[in-house]
Amino acid sequence: MAQHQITLKPDGRSIEMPTGSTIAEAIRQAGLEISQPCGGQGRCGRCAVIVDSGNVRRRSTIRLSTEDVEAGYALACQTVVEGDVALQIPEQEKIIRRLVTDRTVRAIDLPFAYDPAQLQNVRVFELNLSLPTLDDNLDDLARLQRGLADQGLTDVQVPLPILRKLGDTLRNAEGSFWAVVDSDDWTRPIGPARVVDLLNEAIEPLGLAIDIGTTTVTVFLVDLSTGTVLSSAAEYNGQINYGEDVISRIVYAGKNDGLLQLGDAVRQTIHTLLERLQKRSQIDPERIYKVTVAGNTTMAHLFLGIPPASIRLTPYIPAANYPPTSTAKALDLLVNPLATVDMLPGVASYMGADITAGVLSSKLQESDDLTLFIDIGTNGETVLGTDEWMVSCACSAGPAFEGAGVLHGMRATQGAIEEVWVSSETYEPSYRVIGGSKPSGLCGSGLISLLAELFVTGVIDRSGTVKLDLDTPRVRQGDHGPEYVVAWGKETVGGKDIVLTKVDVENLMRTKAAIYAGFSVLASKVGIDLADVKRVLIGGAFGQYINVEKAIQIGLLPDLPWDRFHFLGNTAVLGAYMALLSRQAREQVGDIAGAMTYVELSADNLFYDAFTAALFLPHTEITRFPSVAEIWEVENGATPAGKDQQS
Repeated sequence: MAQHQITLKPDGRSIEMPTGSTIAEAIRQAGLEISQPCGGQGRCGRCAVIVDSGNVRRRSTIRLSTEDVEAGYALACQTVVEGDVALQIPEQEKIIRRLVTDRTVRAIDLPFAYDPAQLQNVRVFELNLSLPTLDDNLDDLARLQRGLADQGLTDVQVPLPILRKLGDTLRNAEGSFWAVVDSDDWTRPIGPARVVDLLNEAIEPLGLAIDIGTTTVTVFLVDLSTGTVLSSAAEYNGQINYGEDVISRIVYAGKNDGLLQLGDAVRQTIHTLLERLQKRSQIDPERIYKVTVAGNTTMAHLFLGIPPASIRLTPYIPAANYPPTSTAKALDLLVNPLATVDMLPGVASYMGADITAGVLSSKLQESDDLTLFIDIGTNGETVLGTDEWMVSCACSAGPAFEGAGVLHGMRATQGAIEEVWVSSETYEPSYRVIGGSKPSGLCGSGLISLLAELFVTGVIDRSGTVKLDLDTPRVRQGDHGPEYVVAWGKETVGGKDIVLTKVDVENLMRTKAAIYAGFSVLASKVGIDLADVKRVLIGGAFGQYINVEKAIQIGLLPDLPWDRFHFLGNTAVLGAYMALLSRQAREQVGDIAGAMTYVELSADNLFYDAFTAALFLPHTEITRFPSVAEIWEVENGATPAGKDQQS
């Protein structure tokens, strides 16, 4: 097959690729990055490059206008090379977000008194062994086992890497050294236990709690001897460049070495966070002997290197809901090679350990109050229940609240509009931008805020259509249909108007409708009215930035008194932290997973009906949202119930 020279600007790198290779493959082969939020399916338009010269074939031009194509733009994932090519890679979106990276972490209330002597797996034992002599010719391994038996450990595994260093440690320390031992249950008189390190000095063992989110990876560095969180850090999941949502990443994992690339991407993200923690706390990563990981089912499979294809195929069964423990070495994690890595259990293909860990930390399973737990993200997981029962579901909400599928959508980074207010008299907007700079686009919280404001002020109707007959230049007919101008080009970073289009609104309404339909179907399944819910617990990093009033106005959240809503932040990493410290908490996560009844929405007509009904603002049955109906009547002079339900 013919080879062609691909020149990549502005970097200046060149690489040879065979005929038929995609531009995206060439860019990655050259060691450069190109954003592919849709996983290379050609749906998002974010991987556009400029072909300066050469012979290429565009398989698809979706998201590109005729003018874009004439200017040389091409989708890297949908364009193949058929000759020598020179192309420009536009500057990729820089990720600068208000992530939770505080060096000092607030004291975390655990539902148990932390006693490392009773709860913790990893302990350090001081050994004073006699050295071998001609009269005492016991081998080194037997000598170590005898010393551990003196500590009450009569059945301890000694892995090969420990055996390899045992002789030098024993002799150099003249028999006095420390052994780090990991055991599943210290309450039993005999193991199982294994030696994970030999040291010349006493140390305080460390642990790592990790939440691998679809968007963000968060880590807690924990002193296992006290239970204290020494530091925390968060960073965008490096897999984002291969797909914004789990479906896109599952698709990408099935391509060539996609599974390996995605696994390497999340490990690199974790290693970046480890370097950050190391600099802050001056710790040796070799002292990390225990790692507990939470993540949705797809993230767990990709992290463990397990093909995830079956997750998205009928009957939607993952390879494992209860993955076995592994070692850091087996997963290429840069902590102690013998550290135990415990991937917490999930429930189903779209109900993973992020939710079981979240339920644990939210204490839903301990309360008799009817509670709705929601993790608002690309996968929209929901749990409804009490301390006696729990039902759960997940819906593919899509990445609209992460900015994907929205013309001027973006992640919550520098320059993102995060909140909007619209005048009901002039229809003029005012907005707040992350970082205080000129705006570049709209992030999730900004989109929710804008959609609610446009609805209650009458700029858009209940079907989401922009009203073009209003006396304001902010509404107009655009390339993608009716649109509302949030910021004029002279106000923005790129010099172009930032708008919300009819297509954008439809994508946002599908997302909010899926989430609302999910928990309304659960309530219907168990014969409960949503009005009877006493607590609504909102987990996930994105949930911290949601304005309850605005979320209710668009029909994302149920219309309940505001004091019933509780934003808990990243409940998944908190649950992973609890499971890291306590065997009891770890067992609870398993109990939660086992007790949860999972409802597969894709096989249920009720969900389709509920989803369709929710594709209005705030809902087809506006009587479900009395507080919104009242505002709508005041602002628009309409009769909210009955006559105006289908307007």
